[in-house]
Amino acid sequence: MLSAFVNIFKIAELRKRILFTLGLIFICRLIAAVPLPGVDAVAIRAFIDSQGGAQGGLTGIMNLFSGGALLQCSIGTLGIMPYISASIILQLMGAVIPHLENLKREGDVGRQKITQYTRYLTVIICSVQAIAMGVALQSGGYFGLPAEVVRIPGLGFVLLTTLSLVTGALLLMWIGEQMTDRGIGNGISLIITINIISAMPMAVKTLVDKLTPVDGVAEIGVFHLVLLISLIFVVIIGVVAVTQAQQKVPVQYAKQMVGRKMLGGRTAHLPLRVNYSGVMPIIFAMAILQIFPSIANYLPFQWAKDFSGSFTPESIGYMSVLGLMILFFSYFWVATQFKPVEIADDLKRRGGYIPGIRPGRPTAEYLDRTMTRLTLAGAVFLTVICVLPGIMTAQFKVPYIVASFFGGTSLLIIVGVMLDTMRQIESHLLMRHYDGFLKKGKMRGGKV
Repeated sequence: MLSAFVNIFKIAELRKRILFTLGLIFICRLIAAVPLPGVDAVAIRAFIDSQGGAQGGLTGIMNLFSGGALLQCSIGTLGIMPYISASIILQLMGAVIPHLENLKREGDVGRQKITQYTRYLTVIICSVQAIAMGVALQSGGYFGLPAEVVRIPGLGFVLLTTLSLVTGALLLMWIGEQMTDRGIGNGISLIITINIISAMPMAVKTLVDKLTPVDGVAEIGVFHLVLLISLIFVVIIGVVAVTQAQQKVPVQYAKQMVGRKMLGGRTAHLPLRVNYSGVMPIIFAMAILQIFPSIANYLPFQWAKDFSGSFTPESIGYMSVLGLMILFFSYFWVATQFKPVEIADDLKRRGGYIPGIRPGRPTAEYLDRTMTRLTLAGAVFLTVICVLPGIMTAQFKVPYIVASFFGGTSLLIIVGVMLDTMRQIESHLLMRHYDGFLKKGKMRGGKV
């Protein structure tokens, strides 16, 4: 494996892509650290330290996904979530607006048009959230931060905050697209992953503090530590197994005479992944769950603030809504991305058929039923993993920032995105005649 890492930097194109991605990651972390103009960063940091950091509740999750930018009031506070929310909205609207559905069938031109609509909608969402954040900051309603953190309140501060936040969010959106096109891995997913990983030092510090005895008594005992360590191995193994698991549907190709050659007559397999949607249902669900409590926190109504305060990851209501949304988006992603009719037509054109299933519509219905069952298994697994941190926090009093790295959404996203990125690196190595990470990383022949 070490030789495989060395081989990565022997390939000029792959080396450039990785270095380009690392450079953009550095810029993302820089955006998350630059404070908004007009706010007192020192006062904000002092307030966060006095509260012990964001280690629980939905605020902790939102701060985790923004890479700590949420409570630091940086120009990257909105993060990449507005872009994801815009993508979700357009995906949902595609089912009811024929124009958007037709664009999906027009190839690259249609995708570019949809991407353009997504960017416009992102600007609108960012503007609304940025205005609300500016008003909340100077009124003292922004997640408990005192109004004194704003040096010169007024309309000018709100306008400057809106401009800064929208610019930061659009810059992150552009960086994510550049990572996907010119870097390695999925840029949007990588940004979220890096933001989550950036909280790992704080999680380790919190765990050490909880393990340190105070007056002879530690908040977290040896039993909890063993449970956490066991859980992280079980979850990682489970995530890798479910991510890689697939059902191979046998496909038989009929013999065809082409010129003087007899082609076909072979047996192949059509792989159907158990977790077809990957981590996208979790990202979609988290994006939606962050919107409504945030809006409720900005409203001047007490019942809205009570709702925002009670809607915590360890609450039954939050875990129930999260589970239902993961189930919904798992099937939604399969419904929009998996095309059984097109697969059946392609098999028919190539002279292929599934043994025991007639070609055409019966094949499409069989593939749809099979994928539906597989999606249910994958969605249930995602749901169980995602509610684990809430259960650990509620039952074992483990801080959420610690529990999130030993199971749940954070670990699931990290493992899933890393697997996808490593898979892309593996394909680059194999194309250049290098062994990948599954074998001894030596050159099999040929030169780059």
